[in-house]
Amino acid sequence: MKKIFLTSIIFISFLFSFAQGDEKAKDILDQVSSKTRSYTTIEADFSFTMENKEMEIHEANDGTIKLKGEKYAVVLPELGVKIYSDGETLWNYMEDGNQVTISTIDEESGDLMDPSSLFNIYEKGFQSKFVEEKKEGNKSLYIIDLFPDENFQEVSKINIAVNKSTLMIDSATLYENGGNMYSIKVKNIETNKSFPDSDFVFNADDYEDVEVIDFR
Repeated sequence: MKKIFLTSIIFISFLFSFAQGDEKAKDILDQVSSKTRSYTTIEADFSFTMENKEMEIHEANDGTIKLKGEKYAVVLPELGVKIYSDGETLWNYMEDGNQVTISTIDEESGDLMDPSSLFNIYEKGFQSKFVEEKKEGNKSLYIIDLFPDENFQEVSKINIAVNKSTLMIDSATLYENGGNMYSIKVKNIETNKSFPDSDFVFNADDYEDVEVIDFR
């Protein structure tokens, strides 16, 4: 299964400091960065969709993400997926098969399907462009497009919506050149909650007869 684009979700080191592009987009992203960096932790509920119109594929799932510095934990109950990272090690648990894979995080890889990418995508080689300000229900949103450099040839663009009043990410959509589209919609955010570091580590003792595949 392809890695989840999220963050993811949400979503994440605490973000956007090195955005490049037009001045309006950069100013908005700098404000988002400042706001997000002020939080010690973030917890968010989100919906995640994968769509390919040509192949008539549409998959939708709900999930949660916890963020604490470079640490994150993502749970997608409908898929039976749990992803944990303590900033150095990555655990990817699949309920189907009762299997967990363990790997070392490669800071140079810049994997756009990593859950943490929702909040630090700007540091990974993208130019930003302000598109418009629009209303969605009772919310005003800034719409910004990100265009990749040559390091991300599989991606055509990423579209981001920023809530004007909260200066938090409302949604993000990644478009692949092959026709796949991955979208994340943030439903609810809570900040500055207390999370122990154990929340970001997979504990094999909690899963009877789990198969451990260690790639480190």
